[in-house]
Amino acid sequence: MFSESPIKRRKSTRIYVGDVPIGDGAPIAVQSMTNTNTMDIDATVAQIRAIQDAGADIVRVSVPTMDAAEAFKSIKEQVDIPLVTDIHFDYRIALKVAQYGADCLRINPGNIGSEDRIRAVVDAAGERNIPIRIGVNGGSLERDLQEKYGEPTPEALLESAMRHVEILQRLNFDQFKVSVKASDVFLAVGAYRLLAKEIDQPLHLGITEAGGFRSGSVKSAVGLGMLLAEGIGDTLRVSLAADPVQEIKVGFDILKSLRIRSRDINFIACPSCSRQEFDVVNTMNQLEERLEDIIEPISVSVIGCVVNGPGEALVSDIGLAGANRRSGLYINGERQKMRIDNDNIVEQLEEQVRDFVAKKQAQPAIDIKIVE
Repeated sequence: MFSESPIKRRKSTRIYVGDVPIGDGAPIAVQSMTNTNTMDIDATVAQIRAIQDAGADIVRVSVPTMDAAEAFKSIKEQVDIPLVTDIHFDYRIALKVAQYGADCLRINPGNIGSEDRIRAVVDAAGERNIPIRIGVNGGSLERDLQEKYGEPTPEALLESAMRHVEILQRLNFDQFKVSVKASDVFLAVGAYRLLAKEIDQPLHLGITEAGGFRSGSVKSAVGLGMLLAEGIGDTLRVSLAADPVQEIKVGFDILKSLRIRSRDINFIACPSCSRQEFDVVNTMNQLEERLEDIIEPISVSVIGCVVNGPGEALVSDIGLAGANRRSGLYINGERQKMRIDNDNIVEQLEEQVRDFVAKKQAQPAIDIKIVE
């Protein structure tokens, strides 16, 4: 129920990854990457579908060999979400997956050899309206840049990225996005800030190799949050040593926290203290598990006492303010006559949330006409 995000996004050009718009004001796309062996077609398809069910807009698949390219053909035929193919060095793989329907090529043109090879990949992408993603990583900078700068720096990442950008520009190819990832927050943020001033193309954000689920989520939230708050970024991936499904959930949580894009329930809950009139922690654990299937963006506050409960409830779609034996229920900021029994909070609140969502979804869509 809060106002829209105050963030003003950086202006960029528009590309399409499959049918997903990227840049030029389009919703920030959330993506992940499979961690299965691409040759295991069934496992890879199953993971792509799980990532898609979690809300992903795009999924990246590693294609390290020509055999993997053949596997990609079968994978692509079995899914209906845009797929980015991750390719390094071998331009023949890029040509093959382009033929098989890749929606985006993640390949650095400066790393695939001669001008003829680069042109072949660019021509294949152009003929099929396939964008290219340039991906620079602080852990794999060119040797001459390592020697020049001594260590990875924002300026080094920028120079590396611009080498690839200039190749595409020379070949009159402008359908690309760029990432300058690093595992260090300040290194990545600094590089993205520099890059945002140099090019107009969309930027793909990420703190690479961020770590395990907990530490990686925190590091990604800090780094991506800094950039997103400045309006930088058109698509993102949270890189975790964890189930890729969790990457999507954390990605949406970051966007939701900045009021940029919402999916599922935004829970507001107190950490609990001796004032609580019911077990807030246990209640939240159960609610999150029970309501995991809801993707409608709504806010639900669960506060254990009357100190902050009513205030949070006033700005939530559904709010619960703890009280002795029976807690106060708020809907759309209005106190309800009905009260929630503290001994049966989870079941009753779940029922209220599902009823609220059903009524919201039953409302007719607003027909917006753009007048030029």
